[in-house]
Amino acid sequence: MPYRLTKIVTRTGDDGHTNLGKQRVPKDNILIEVLGTLDELNSTLGLCLSLGTPNNQLIVTALTQIQQDLFNIGGELYAPEHPVITTEKISRLEELINNWNTTLPPLKEFLLPGGNPASAACHLARTVCRRLERRLVTLHQQHPLANREILRYTNRLSDLLFVLARILAKDTHEQEVVWERSV
Repeated sequence: MPYRLTKIVTRTGDDGHTNLGKQRVPKDNILIEVLGTLDELNSTLGLCLSLGTPNNQLIVTALTQIQQDLFNIGGELYAPEHPVITTEKISRLEELINNWNTTLPPLKEFLLPGGNPASAACHLARTVCRRLERRLVTLHQQHPLANREILRYTNRLSDLLFVLARILAKDTHEQEVVWERSV
Protein backbone atom coordinates (compact mmCIF):
# COMPACT_ATOMS: atom_id res chain seq x y z
CA MET A 1 0.00 0.00 0.00
CA PRO A 2 1.44 3.40 -0.93
CA TYR A 3 1.96 6.04 1.72
CA ARG A 4 -1.19 8.14 2.19
CA LEU A 5 0.33 11.21 3.80
CA THR A 6 3.61 11.94 2.11
CA LYS A 7 3.17 15.70 1.93
CA ILE A 8 1.50 17.53 4.84
CA VAL A 9 1.67 21.15 3.61
CA THR A 10 -0.14 21.36 0.28
CA ARG A 11 -1.53 24.94 0.35
CA THR A 12 -4.58 23.67 -1.56
CA GLY A 13 -6.92 24.60 1.30
CA ASP A 14 -5.74 28.18 1.65
CA ASP A 15 -8.79 29.47 -0.24
CA GLY A 16 -11.27 27.89 2.21
CA HIS A 17 -11.97 24.81 0.09
CA THR A 18 -10.89 21.20 0.40
CA ASN A 19 -11.00 18.08 -1.74
CA LEU A 20 -13.92 15.73 -1.26
CA GLY A 21 -13.28 12.94 -3.68
CA LYS A 22 -12.81 14.53 -7.05
CA GLN A 23 -14.60 17.77 -6.22
CA ARG A 24 -13.63 20.89 -4.29
CA VAL A 25 -16.06 21.93 -1.55
CA PRO A 26 -16.09 24.71 1.03
CA LYS A 27 -14.56 23.70 4.35
CA ASP A 28 -17.90 24.40 6.04
CA ASN A 29 -19.69 21.83 3.86
CA ILE A 30 -21.86 19.69 6.15
CA LEU A 31 -20.00 16.47 5.31
CA ILE A 32 -16.67 18.16 6.02
CA GLU A 33 -18.19 19.44 9.29
CA VAL A 34 -19.24 15.89 10.25
CA LEU A 35 -15.83 14.46 9.34
CA GLY A 36 -14.11 17.17 11.40
CA THR A 37 -16.35 16.46 14.39
CA LEU A 38 -15.59 12.73 14.05
CA ASP A 39 -11.90 13.62 14.16
CA GLU A 40 -12.43 15.86 17.19
CA LEU A 41 -14.30 13.10 19.02
CA ASN A 42 -11.60 10.57 18.17
CA SER A 43 -8.93 12.95 19.49
CA THR A 44 -10.92 13.49 22.68
CA LEU A 45 -11.13 9.73 23.19
CA GLY A 46 -7.35 9.63 22.73
CA LEU A 47 -7.12 12.21 25.52
CA CYS A 48 -9.31 9.99 27.73
CA LEU A 49 -7.01 7.05 27.09
CA SER A 50 -3.87 9.09 27.72
CA LEU A 51 -5.17 10.28 31.09
CA GLY A 52 -5.43 6.71 32.23
CA THR A 53 -8.08 4.17 32.92
CA PRO A 54 -7.44 2.62 36.32
CA ASN A 55 -5.90 -0.64 35.13
CA ASN A 56 -9.08 -1.56 33.31
CA GLN A 57 -8.19 -3.34 30.09
CA LEU A 58 -11.88 -3.64 29.16
CA ILE A 59 -12.18 0.17 29.06
CA VAL A 60 -8.97 0.53 27.03
CA THR A 61 -10.14 -2.13 24.57
CA ALA A 62 -13.62 -0.59 24.28
CA LEU A 63 -12.33 2.95 23.67
CA THR A 64 -9.73 1.75 21.18
CA GLN A 65 -12.41 -0.17 19.24
CA ILE A 66 -14.64 2.92 19.31
CA GLN A 67 -11.78 4.97 17.86
CA GLN A 68 -11.52 2.41 15.05
CA ASP A 69 -15.30 2.61 14.55
CA LEU A 70 -15.15 6.41 14.28
CA PHE A 71 -12.55 6.18 11.50
CA ASN A 72 -14.76 3.60 9.81
CA ILE A 73 -17.79 5.90 10.07
CA GLY A 74 -15.81 8.57 8.26
CA GLY A 75 -14.94 6.09 5.54
CA GLU A 76 -18.54 4.93 5.32
CA LEU A 77 -19.82 8.50 4.97
CA TYR A 78 -17.35 9.02 2.14
CA ALA A 79 -18.09 5.64 0.52
CA PRO A 80 -21.61 4.60 1.62
CA GLU A 81 -21.53 1.50 -0.56
CA HIS A 82 -19.28 -0.09 2.09
CA PRO A 83 -21.32 -0.08 5.34
CA VAL A 84 -19.36 -0.95 8.49
CA ILE A 85 -21.60 0.19 11.34
CA THR A 86 -23.92 -2.72 12.10
CA THR A 87 -26.54 -3.60 14.67
CA GLU A 88 -23.89 -5.84 16.26
CA LYS A 89 -21.69 -2.82 16.96
CA ILE A 90 -24.65 -1.04 18.54
CA SER A 91 -25.48 -4.12 20.61
CA ARG A 92 -21.86 -4.19 21.80
CA LEU A 93 -22.20 -0.60 23.05
CA GLU A 94 -25.51 -1.40 24.74
CA GLU A 95 -24.00 -4.41 26.49
CA LEU A 96 -21.12 -2.30 27.81
CA ILE A 97 -23.53 0.40 28.99
CA ASN A 98 -25.72 -2.11 30.80
CA ASN A 99 -22.80 -3.96 32.40
CA TRP A 100 -20.97 -0.84 33.54
CA ASN A 101 -24.11 0.93 34.74
CA THR A 102 -24.98 -1.93 37.12
CA THR A 103 -21.81 -1.10 39.11
CA LEU A 104 -22.91 2.51 39.72
CA PRO A 105 -25.25 4.00 42.29
CA PRO A 106 -28.58 5.21 40.86
CA LEU A 107 -28.85 8.88 39.93
CA LYS A 108 -31.47 11.15 41.44
CA GLU A 109 -30.23 14.36 39.80
CA PHE A 110 -28.02 15.50 36.96
CA LEU A 111 -24.26 15.50 37.48
CA LEU A 112 -21.85 18.35 36.93
CA PRO A 113 -19.12 17.22 34.52
CA GLY A 114 -15.79 16.70 36.25
CA GLY A 115 -14.54 14.33 38.90
CA ASN A 116 -10.93 13.78 37.85
CA PRO A 117 -9.02 14.45 34.61
CA ALA A 118 -10.02 11.14 32.95
CA SER A 119 -13.67 11.48 33.98
CA ALA A 120 -13.78 15.12 32.87
CA ALA A 121 -12.22 14.20 29.51
CA CYS A 122 -14.86 11.51 29.10
CA HIS A 123 -17.59 14.08 29.79
CA LEU A 124 -15.96 16.30 27.15
CA ALA A 125 -15.97 13.39 24.69
CA ARG A 126 -19.68 12.87 25.47
CA THR A 127 -20.50 16.47 24.57
CA VAL A 128 -18.47 16.28 21.35
CA CYS A 129 -20.34 13.06 20.55
CA ARG A 130 -23.68 14.85 21.06
CA ARG A 131 -22.52 17.58 18.65
CA LEU A 132 -21.52 14.89 16.16
CA GLU A 133 -25.01 13.45 16.48
CA ARG A 134 -26.58 16.86 15.77
CA ARG A 135 -24.34 17.39 12.73
CA LEU A 136 -25.18 13.89 11.46
CA VAL A 137 -28.89 14.72 11.73
CA THR A 138 -28.30 17.85 9.65
CA LEU A 139 -26.36 15.82 7.09
CA HIS A 140 -29.10 13.18 7.03
CA GLN A 141 -31.77 15.86 6.43
CA GLN A 142 -29.81 17.26 3.49
CA HIS A 143 -28.43 13.98 2.12
CA PRO A 144 -30.12 10.89 3.59
CA LEU A 145 -27.60 8.49 5.09
CA ALA A 146 -27.39 5.13 3.35
CA ASN A 147 -26.86 3.50 6.76
CA ARG A 148 -29.02 4.97 9.53
CA GLU A 149 -27.24 2.70 12.03
CA ILE A 150 -24.62 5.46 12.21
CA LEU A 151 -27.20 7.67 13.97
CA ARG A 152 -28.08 4.91 16.43
CA TYR A 153 -24.41 4.16 17.08
CA THR A 154 -23.65 7.79 17.85
CA ASN A 155 -26.62 8.06 20.20
CA ARG A 156 -25.53 4.95 22.13
CA LEU A 157 -21.94 6.13 22.20
CA SER A 158 -22.84 9.33 24.06
CA ASP A 159 -24.72 7.21 26.62
CA LEU A 160 -21.70 4.94 26.99
CA LEU A 161 -19.40 7.92 27.51
CA PHE A 162 -21.66 9.24 30.28
CA VAL A 163 -21.58 5.91 32.09
CA LEU A 164 -17.83 5.63 31.52
CA ALA A 165 -17.24 9.11 32.97
CA ARG A 166 -19.05 7.93 36.11
CA ILE A 167 -16.99 4.71 36.20
CA LEU A 168 -13.73 6.68 35.91
CA ALA A 169 -14.78 8.97 38.76
CA LYS A 170 -15.80 6.02 40.92
CA ASP A 171 -12.63 4.03 40.22
CA THR A 172 -10.51 6.86 41.62
CA HIS A 173 -12.86 7.45 44.55
CA GLU A 174 -13.78 10.93 43.35
CA GLN A 175 -17.09 12.29 44.58
CA GLU A 176 -19.52 13.04 41.76
CA VAL A 177 -20.91 16.55 42.03
CA VAL A 178 -24.68 16.55 41.83
CA TRP A 179 -26.52 19.50 40.31
CA GLU A 180 -28.24 21.50 43.03
CA ARG A 181 -31.64 22.45 41.79
CA SER A 182 -32.51 26.10 42.47
CA VAL A 183 -36.24 26.03 42.90
